[in-house]
Amino acid sequence: MAEKVLAIVLAGGEGKRLMPLTADRAKPAVPFGGMYRMVDFVLSNLANAGFLKIVVLTQYKSHSLDRHITKTWRMSTLLGNYVTPVPAQQRRGPWWFAGSADAIYQSFNLIYDEQPDYVIVFGADHIYRMDPRQMVDEHIASGAAVTVAGIRQPLSMADQFGVIEVGEDGRRIRAFREKPTDAVGLPDAPDQIYASMGNYVFSRKALIEALETDAEDKTSKHDMGGSIIPMLVERGEANVYDFRDNEVPGSTDRDRGYWRDVGTLDSFYDAHMDLINVHPIFNLYNFEWPIYTGQLTYPPAKFVHQWGERVGRAVASMVSPGAVISGSLVENSIVSPKVKVHSWAHVDGAVLMEGVEIGRHAVVRRAILDKNVYVPEGAEIGVDLEKDRQRYTVSDNGVVVIGKGQRVEV
Repeated sequence: MAEKVLAIVLAGGEGKRLMPLTADRAKPAVPFGGMYRMVDFVLSNLANAGFLKIVVLTQYKSHSLDRHITKTWRMSTLLGNYVTPVPAQQRRGPWWFAGSADAIYQSFNLIYDEQPDYVIVFGADHIYRMDPRQMVDEHIASGAAVTVAGIRQPLSMADQFGVIEVGEDGRRIRAFREKPTDAVGLPDAPDQIYASMGNYVFSRKALIEALETDAEDKTSKHDMGGSIIPMLVERGEANVYDFRDNEVPGSTDRDRGYWRDVGTLDSFYDAHMDLINVHPIFNLYNFEWPIYTGQLTYPPAKFVHQWGERVGRAVASMVSPGAVISGSLVENSIVSPKVKVHSWAHVDGAVLMEGVEIGRHAVVRRAILDKNVYVPEGAEIGVDLEKDRQRYTVSDNGVVVIGKGQRVEV
């Protein structure tokens, strides 16, 4: 008999470092790549792998996330499959989730109702392709209580990650430390470490027992990575899964093993730029392992005017349905649905979300414009960063970010 698996997606984080993009929405609901939401990537990975019983635990500013999941992610009820958002319900008392571990502890009813053999616990705000079936199969074969996905990173970057240190067998985890400055390299690669991807596979009994123990500890932060995993590591019951071993159908040598934690404005911007190379570092055009999202009823993108320099064109860019590039130049950019770029405007290195409008002769460089931002005729964004800092958010690397619905000043 095939094993029963329940997938739990953790989508309750505030996403403070992505402000102002998270001022009005949960981090996993932030639009990405023109057509998608961040949460679509983890849900697509699970669905493509055949794991079709999925609960998404939400908490902060979850309306747009709940709406997106409800409208987009519909499974066959005839076969008992589902993707459903589950908000904090205060089942254990009059308080919200105290951490990712507490979120699952307060949602034990979901596990008791489904009675799975194994529980997948994945984050909702990373950009990557992965076949979780391969990780689950390795977990079952190992007999471990938990298997943690690890991605190889240079030893010199250990202080930027939660680091998984393994024994001589290269699989059993002997330590799980947060941003250590004295990390030890891997047995087969002394110049590398395993960084935790925030993806876990648990045997059901082990997960329930660990969460119950953690709930009784008043000093705990009730966090999966900071509390539950170290507990199981100390017991010698935790293994690592090497993300390098994951073979996703349709992957190329260039994009195999790609994973981005888009927790900051700069990493969010950089992940978008990864999409638009001729041979992209992350390939949205892998139709053997598609990224699913809602199918919009917008018309095709349109490029109009060809009078002298008034030519509508986009170069090294991705342009979504419903966009109109009118007598203007768009370069190295992501253009979302219903964006309008008017004549003689120049957009370079920008992420334009749905409904953005760029007026005539305007200039937009190295910027992220949230939904329905209006840039009037002749305005400049990303040209004078000192001026931009007085009015908008500017990232550490000089990316100008303008929140939803703002009207840019000339």
